[in-house]
Amino acid sequence: MRNISPMKMQDVDRRRFLKTAASIGAASSLPNWFIEECVANPQFRAVKSANDRPSVALIGCGGRGRGVGNEAAQFGNIVAICDVDDAHLTIARKQWPNAKAFRDFRDVVALQDLDIVLCGTVDHWHTLVSTAAMRAGKDVYCEKPLTLTVEEGKHLVEEARKTGRILQTGSQQRSDARFRLACELVRNGRIGKLEHVDVFLPAGRREGPFESSTPPQSLDWDMWQGPTPDSDYVRERTHVTFRYWWEYSGGTMTDWGAHHNDIALWGMGLERSGPVSVKGKQLVEMIPGGFSTASQYDVRYAYANGVTHRCQSTTANAWHGRVLDPNGQQHGVKFLGTDGWIWVTRGAIEASEPEILVEPLGSGARRLPVSDNHMGNFFASVASRQQPICDAEIGHRSASVCHLGVIAMRLGRELEFDPLSETFLGDAQANEWLSREMRKPWSLESV
Repeated sequence: MRNISPMKMQDVDRRRFLKTAASIGAASSLPNWFIEECVANPQFRAVKSANDRPSVALIGCGGRGRGVGNEAAQFGNIVAICDVDDAHLTIARKQWPNAKAFRDFRDVVALQDLDIVLCGTVDHWHTLVSTAAMRAGKDVYCEKPLTLTVEEGKHLVEEARKTGRILQTGSQQRSDARFRLACELVRNGRIGKLEHVDVFLPAGRREGPFESSTPPQSLDWDMWQGPTPDSDYVRERTHVTFRYWWEYSGGTMTDWGAHHNDIALWGMGLERSGPVSVKGKQLVEMIPGGFSTASQYDVRYAYANGVTHRCQSTTANAWHGRVLDPNGQQHGVKFLGTDGWIWVTRGAIEASEPEILVEPLGSGARRLPVSDNHMGNFFASVASRQQPICDAEIGHRSASVCHLGVIAMRLGRELEFDPLSETFLGDAQANEWLSREMRKPWSLESV
């Protein structure tokens, strides 16, 4: 690879950002003053040289994992790939032919010449992979939701502190200008006193029953299950549809909720805290023998500052973007205050009055951390040793508020919660749901 001077590479990145910012501004509802701020103060990565790039391993080479790997390949060198499904490894080898291939993540984190681990696995492996990587001295970019349980999140926060490693959670809406603008305006009182937040998520899938079968030869089914209860192989339990099974995830409540509920907490200024009460209900019964996470639901939260927060599924299921359900409801976040409202979703931001967005924030306004590239922000943090925009604690709290909603749905009653101790008050049964026993031989100590 030819040598490129640091200044030259920075100039290239700056020009790329300016071009992107201009195109985004022309095609979006971002106000001109905010676009001008972004252009005047671009966030671009500082690179020592084209040859001085961190070594990176990708663990979990499914579709989203490979997407994360492609994002990281802009900033580092993919030297190792790992998956328990040879079919995924075959595809990943074509993308990174020079990377070493593994089937066991423990062999990957043991590599001495490795700097960074990308965790793109299914949800129930996030905690063990991230823990092993940090203990081995690697920095971690972990897909969201960060954990499978509240207790796992508390553990990862402590592990990051104890090891001093950087952990970025893949809640990339933190690096989207629209979501940052919405949260800045709300936190600066642009809609008056914040009273309520509405979060709309895609509905999950309600299908089944499914038949068990013999696992494909390419898949190590026992390793895929890992710390979760042993089960007969069902094709729908794996890969994309794993998220609709309670054993492995929390449905769209944790999958999409880790995005939009994260923004709700950010706008409230409670991204390192949580609610004081939660109640929820499942709106339709799931089919026995089929997907087990709630497909349609309604969850209500209350916070110590008096703000309420409702998280509900729409009747349409969708993965990305500006998708409307049959009633015209778009997935996203709506902040409601005494003087108006702000609505934000991927690709759009709107307000009850144009002036709410058009009027610039004053010089004394509180501004939030800026990131225009989520993966770039992570690599910059690895270099500077400063915390990224979605560190372990923020990722944990964003996942936790979703886990609390799932627990409330499953128990079907209102629960009081202490966000400081992260336990339910006076409810032993609810507290049992904050963690899950791992299937032997897996444990937090085993990695």
